[in-house]
Amino acid sequence: MRPPFVVLTGVSGSGKTTALHALEDIGFFTVDNVPPRLWPDLVALLGDEVKGVAVGIDIRAGHYLADAPGAIADLRNAGYEPAVVYLDANDDVLVRRYNFTRRTHPISQGTLTADLATERKALEPLRALAQEVIDTTATSARALTQKVRERFQSGDGFLLRLVSFGFKRGVPTDADTVLDVRGLPNPYYDELLRRLPGTDERVQAYVFTPEALETYSQLRSLVRTLTSQATSAAGRSAYTVAIGCTGGQHRSVAVAERLSHDLADGLRTVVQHRDLAEALKEHAEPAEEGVG
Repeated sequence: MRPPFVVLTGVSGSGKTTALHALEDIGFFTVDNVPPRLWPDLVALLGDEVKGVAVGIDIRAGHYLADAPGAIADLRNAGYEPAVVYLDANDDVLVRRYNFTRRTHPISQGTLTADLATERKALEPLRALAQEVIDTTATSARALTQKVRERFQSGDGFLLRLVSFGFKRGVPTDADTVLDVRGLPNPYYDELLRRLPGTDERVQAYVFTPEALETYSQLRSLVRTLTSQATSAAGRSAYTVAIGCTGGQHRSVAVAERLSHDLADGLRTVVQHRDLAEALKEHAEPAEEGVG
């Protein structure tokens, strides 16, 4: 079996260097902006002696950037399955990151927002090939590192990522599917449960009433269907399902945990509770009506 080959690309400032370092930390051979025509030679040289190969490529590659889609096709013909991961973030965040580091954009032909627009246009062919698009707008370097490590740590099998969140804090922009579980029983209205997380058995017992279990069963079947379609029709190696309630503390957490348990027999799953820590912190103080 060929070792994994990962292509990391995306706009400048979106976290490609962080992602590349994360892959290096788990044993990948990593290089940045090597001309794509050399990729087949690189994997031939390394052979099966490495855990995996990861290459970064972006606008700095200049005219060599246009060779990337062809190089990816050549690798597929040689028996590899390149995973293209595209990183992006909204312009306001990218501008803040550039101002913080005081770096200049690789293009630097106009305003920063204009340069970013030009860069995105040049990267469109690679984005179209991406099996995974990661929006790092609200993602710290540490969280991005964890996400990349989880995605490629074993390199074996399809990965289902389950992310609980609170709608009042915004929907995860990199989710493939968003499930709304605000219709399930809300533990917020029980004084004994209000400050507990959805990982607590007492909260889960409150959420999963017989009627709620019927709804949950439908959601579980939907997730199975979506992941099956992603692996067969789209050839995806990972899929992200975001599960939302009001605050991201009770119902969404409970559903994400149960889905991970119930689907673990046929899928490799990871769970992230995006807003749980913040919600618990809020409930250590007088809480707002309807959180949960």
